Amino acid sequence: MYDENLTEAVIGCAIEVHKVLGPGLLESAYEECLSHELSLRRIPFERQKSLPIVYKGKELDSVYRIDLLVSNRIIVELKSVEKFLPVHEAQLLTYLKLTGIKTGLLLNFNAPVLKDGIRRLVL
Repeated sequence: MYDENLTEAVIGCAIEVHKVLGPGLLESAYEECLSHELSLRRIPFERQKSLPIVYKGKELDSVYRIDLLVSNRIIVELKSVEKFLPVHEAQLLTYLKLTGIKTGLLLNFNAPVLKDGIRRLVL
């Protein structure tokens, strides 16, 4: 699957989760359900992937955690907030830069219509 097709598949999973659950739950609930939906569609992913950072020559584990890393090619950051803030995009961009992964999805499940709560970032 190319990144564009994979991104569309992840968005399809997220739309299904949002359609079933609606807005207003905690991020952890959406993460659990999106993980289940990805599994149902046999899309490989890792949850809460630790992203170490090197500080003064020392690798520090568990400084950052990626919500979902899909097929080692797309970082998915989940939110359940009133609206995206610049810090949300900055967080995802930091993850992309630290990993060298080119594509990221920022998903806000608190949006009344999920398509209004999707941002795709590409380095």
